[in-house]
Amino acid sequence: MRVLVIEDEPRLAENVARSLRESAGYAVDIAHDGREGLFMAESNQYDAVLLDLMLPHLGGLQVLNHIRDAGHRTPVLIMTVRDEKESVVTLLNAGADDYLTKPFDLGELLARTKALIRRGKGHSSPVLTVGDLEVNTVDRSVRRGGRLIALTAMEYRVLEYLAHRPKAVVSKTELLEHLYDYNWEKFSNVIEVYVSGLRRKLNNGSARQLIHTLRGQGYILQD
Repeated sequence: MRVLVIEDEPRLAENVARSLRESAGYAVDIAHDGREGLFMAESNQYDAVLLDLMLPHLGGLQVLNHIRDAGHRTPVLIMTVRDEKESVVTLLNAGADDYLTKPFDLGELLARTKALIRRGKGHSSPVLTVGDLEVNTVDRSVRRGGRLIALTAMEYRVLEYLAHRPKAVVSKTELLEHLYDYNWEKFSNVIEVYVSGLRRKLNNGSARQLIHTLRGQGYILQD
């Protein structure tokens, strides 16, 4: 998953990004003002946006309005020092999906971000199931037929993204855009390597293949 953090306080932005990277394995981009944040939100594919309200150049509410006016449905969580009822109502009516009042606990922010991403992809449970495969997005564990499967960090990230979109064809480009941050060089065959490793580990002891390749289109996860 790939998350955009739009926050002008450098230390807070870095702490949030570090928590998302280390605890959830997300790719994270950071913007330090509203204008830059809006440009990045409209130029890249994100699974969630964490948005501060008090930003230089362009306020958070304006950024949110632009994102929604452009038709982007990316879940947005507002980080704000405001907690007045009127402010919350305004934010939710403008298209915000959730909010946290500063100062907040990074663990709560992580949990809310995970929940937003799940709901944004049509899932209510933190455990994603495809046939006899179970992907637990809370503890990042994977089981097939009850058997615990040890994956590398990147193998898990690829599988989690596919599990969020079961039976959908997911291109290599889409995977690259959602699994790596802004600085990643996208001309690589790493996705094929991770998918190959996943196939080997998931199919061990099972006759049914879960990850299928559609030549020239991408991958599909289905039983």
